[in-house]
Amino acid sequence: MTVNVTVATVWTTNQSYRELDRPAISHPVRLEEWLLFMNEAERLDLCESNRIQTQLLFGEQVLLLEYKHGWAHIIAIEQSSKKDSRGYPGWVPLCQLENYEPASNDTFALITSRKALLTLEKTQDTLVLSYQTKLSYLGEKDGRILVDTPLGIGNLHRDDIALFNCKERGKPGSDIDIVTSGEQFLGLPYLWGGLSSYGYDCSGFTYTIYKANGYSIPRDASEQAQYGTPIALNGVQRGDLLFFAYDNGKGAIHHVGIYYGQGKLLHSPHTGKSIEIIPIEGTIYEKELCMAMRCLEK
Repeated sequence: MTVNVTVATVWTTNQSYRELDRPAISHPVRLEEWLLFMNEAERLDLCESNRIQTQLLFGEQVLLLEYKHGWAHIIAIEQSSKKDSRGYPGWVPLCQLENYEPASNDTFALITSRKALLTLEKTQDTLVLSYQTKLSYLGEKDGRILVDTPLGIGNLHRDDIALFNCKERGKPGSDIDIVTSGEQFLGLPYLWGGLSSYGYDCSGFTYTIYKANGYSIPRDASEQAQYGTPIALNGVQRGDLLFFAYDNGKGAIHHVGIYYGQGKLLHSPHTGKSIEIIPIEGTIYEKELCMAMRCLEK
């Protein structure tokens, strides 16, 4: 099965949504409406009531386990998680999935802009796709990139994408590439469970920025903390992952960010805040900093 909406939110159960979440579980999804009308308390409740697990991008394939009352129990096979050896589990509205197999093509178009406008050839309907959405490349027409999608053939502006061959492993991004990729999202509000350029949570942000630069790391912060090479806190370098724990760094890990260099942190903080670059010294993050991991190829 394949995601057929801009962004599909993966819920903890098929009953985790609230009435105010209906724009997020509809087809077509009304993500901007949902985010615009949620107040801070309602956003915080997504976390405190354990409503959301993660998100899926348009064209992303999932493993269907079962369906019940209009909902699909799925595994997000592209998102590594200890919750299931096959990927990240959760529930998605069945209307946001399509029984579709992408065109058999070694080349795909990857959205590298913060967002990109997709126009469907047949209907001229449009979707605003997220950063890192990946679609099968079909060719070019009138200066536009043609792609195969769950809704039919569509086209994208050439400046919004990069073409990749899935059989060729390109050179992974550098530390500068990592922080540059993250900088474009400065000011984007935090979203618990977010994994799109409509809003990221802390580990969704690091996961996406690393993925954009050719690195595959786990989805959640606690698992990212076990991936890569441990680095002494006095030896961190730009692009390393920094982890933060409760009880002044002695408790459970609850946050992750990217070391920006010069004693600064690039991260998606928490509900009510936006992606930012801040000095670590003199903040709660200095007290909670507990470890660093290096996943980059040096």
